[in-house]
Amino acid sequence: MSTPDRARLDEMRRAMQRSTMFTVLLHHATASKAGLNVTDAQCVNALMLDGPQTPGQLAQLMGITTGGAITAVIDRLERAGYVKRTRDRDDRRRVIIELVAENVAGFGRYFEPISRAFYERLATYTAEEIDVLLRWITENNAAMPGIIEEIRDLS
Repeated sequence: MSTPDRARLDEMRRAMQRSTMFTVLLHHATASKAGLNVTDAQCVNALMLDGPQTPGQLAQLMGITTGGAITAVIDRLERAGYVKRTRDRDDRRRVIIELVAENVAGFGRYFEPISRAFYERLATYTAEEIDVLLRWITENNAAMPGIIEEIRDLS
């Protein structure tokens, strides 16, 4: 296997930059359809991906304050019927934010077009190509929290 030259790497960076732009626009469109803002919708997404969380965990992931900002997000999501607050079974002082599955299912329908397109495109790749893509996205996802934190810390 050969190492790509700088021009090819720059082409990949630009393609990823465009992909990121479209992802942000996609999330604005889906959040808007669901009557949410992007931060609220991403909290729903985080709960779908990782399960119930404390308000502090959600705040840290979203990069917002653990006081009023996350409380306002959870209040909006609760009013919209997407989440509920429950008490931690092991520590009754802790609040856990959980999805209301039947209401979140409706939100998921806004992602059907992207899901369909995703599977249609993946069907054209070999198992080996999918392995490379999966390795890349897994490694990229693992690096993102640190990169996001680095960006948040920039002055």
